[in-house]
Amino acid sequence: MNGHLINELIKQKYLKSTNIIAAFKSIKRADFVTVKIKRHYSDQEIADYNAPLAIGFGQTISQPLTVAFMLELLQPQAGDKILDIGSGSGWQTALLAYIAGQKGFVYAIELIEQLKEFGRQNAAKYGFKNTEFICADGSKGLSEKAPFDKIIAAAASKKLINIWIDQLKPNGRLVCPIKNSIWLFIKNQDGSISKKEHPGFVFVPLITDEKNN
Repeated sequence: MNGHLINELIKQKYLKSTNIIAAFKSIKRADFVTVKIKRHYSDQEIADYNAPLAIGFGQTISQPLTVAFMLELLQPQAGDKILDIGSGSGWQTALLAYIAGQKGFVYAIELIEQLKEFGRQNAAKYGFKNTEFICADGSKGLSEKAPFDKIIAAAASKKLINIWIDQLKPNGRLVCPIKNSIWLFIKNQDGSISKKEHPGFVFVPLITDEKNN
């Protein structure tokens, strides 16, 4: 994705960090949409379309503004071990993999098998060696790979999922939608939790095996 929309997101201060801006410029959103979308829109139109796009199974590739906002809260860094919950199209996973670099790693969880494979194939276009796509219930986190420096979720739960907090390292960050707000949780060195709510967003609901989140 490049051009007009990225410049607008920078101007509006949704994109601020050098590494996140570089990822947005390098990872093209058009590489993560369905064939149906590609038939109807040019790559540039997709790049500059600041709204969600359907990817099937009631899921979407998120609005660029929202992804930028959440990544700025997450503050991913080179070398981070990151859990990406509800990876869908794989676009956000690829952005994170670009930022995490060769010394970092991104575990992408998607409950819908077809979307997990869709995301994996999309991200493979960039040749990343630091990603793994897993078909599993993201509400349970990924205990066998925990703890994580950063955890991010792309679908809304009804309440905080405490297991995600448990799977964070000290000073780790969790960014997740709860109802119609984006929340930032930071696990402090002493184990206490700092949190901040950013209301006014809309997300698809988090799908779980138990349907209870």
